[in-house]
Order: sequence, then C-alpha cells, then structure tokens
Amino acid sequence: MTYKVDEIDNKRIVHLNGEIDMEVSDKARNTILPLIDAGHEVHLNLSKVEYMDSSGISVLIESKKLAEQKKTKFELIEVSKPVEKVLAMARKFL
Repeated sequence: MTYKVDEIDNKRIVHLNGEIDMEVSDKARNTILPLIDAGHEVHLNLSKVEYMDSSGISVLIESKKLAEQKKTKFELIEVSKPVEKVLAMARKFL
C-alpha cells in the first residue's frame, strides 16, 4: 500500500493505493488517525485500492468513531469496485 495526502485548508484528502490487508493496516491506521486526532476533516479516496480485508474495514470503523469523538468529518470518496463489494458484505453483518 502506498498513500498520498493532499491538504486543502483544514481538509486532508488521503489517497490510498494497492491492497489494505493485515500486513499494511497499521500503516493505514497510522496515516489516517493522527490527521483526525489533530481535528482535520479527512476524506479517504479508495479509487485505487484493489483489495481490502477485515483489518482494512477495522481501520475505517476506528477512523469514523474517532472523527465522531473529535466532532470532525470522515468520509469515503471514490470507492473502487473491490472495496464496494467488501463494504456491502460487511454491512450485512453490522
């Protein structure tokens, strides 16, 4: 997984690329959570994510919960088809 962060005022757009699995979920977590913790609005671009497993979903859930605590915004933008499928399956169980 690689990433790039664009800064626009208080908004951070995080572009993730590749696979988000157990091996790299900590890297994703350590990229996203500090931005939210600092009070930034975070938009997560997943258009180039080819695969996401449950550890990736866990990062998304943690990010959403932290954003709610910090009273800031966290949203997914441009979600790839593989990630859409995983999220759709996860919604059935949540």
